[in-house]
Amino acid sequence: MPYLERHDSGPIAHLTLSSPERLNALSEGMLNALQTQIDALRNDKSIRSVILSGAGKAFCAGHDLREMSDGRQSPDGGAAYFKDLFARCTRVMMGLQSLPQPVIAQVHGIATAAGCQLVATCDLAVAAEGTRFGVNGVNIGLFCSTPMVALSRNIPRKQVFEMLTTGSFIDAERAQSIGLVNCVVPEADLPTATIELATTIASKLGSAVTVGKRAFYEQLQMPLGQAYAFTGDVMVQNMLNRDTEEGIAAFLEKRDPEWSQP
Repeated sequence: MPYLERHDSGPIAHLTLSSPERLNALSEGMLNALQTQIDALRNDKSIRSVILSGAGKAFCAGHDLREMSDGRQSPDGGAAYFKDLFARCTRVMMGLQSLPQPVIAQVHGIATAAGCQLVATCDLAVAAEGTRFGVNGVNIGLFCSTPMVALSRNIPRKQVFEMLTTGSFIDAERAQSIGLVNCVVPEADLPTATIELATTIASKLGSAVTVGKRAFYEQLQMPLGQAYAFTGDVMVQNMLNRDTEEGIAAFLEKRDPEWSQP
């Protein structure tokens, strides 16, 4: 079975972590498979939204601890192995966020450690009732420092610091209340709810969403004045797009837009 399965339905790409016997751990093989699909999606103009889910009883349980234990056996105690592993994981996380298409995590079961990081990295997240989230590395003596980066950019600092230092799980409802996920639905409704969100996004002008996603993350890193100047320039360029002109005209004329591109 491949580490990652992809099937497309119209403008939506469905990526499924497919190592259920290991709770879809982010093994070396899984990271490689994710990177391959990220590279493929980056230039795929037919895809306008992406859903990331997990096969079996869990979304993702984080890094593969068995592989990490084996990596420690090298003469340097695993330093080179761990540096490479976390660098490749970082590349995957940053790659998902830099994709032109919005990425939606479809989460069930558990999302722990780097699996919780994966949820925080995705642009949006829909969770099933009963899902548990945690950065539990501290329980085995490993502080979840890299997951902390994505989590601290999603939820209030005291909430994420509590998760990091206690190693405790939070439920889906609390995850929604602190901003880690967008909505919580019954597990039976999870695929439908996620597809509905992905379909809504895919129905918008793709070039506008692509520009908007890139600007969203760039302006977050800027001081307020710089962010307004930057996004003002982005809006100027967006307004000069002929399809945007058509969208405004269609709204004023109370008709559907006829865009030249998806």
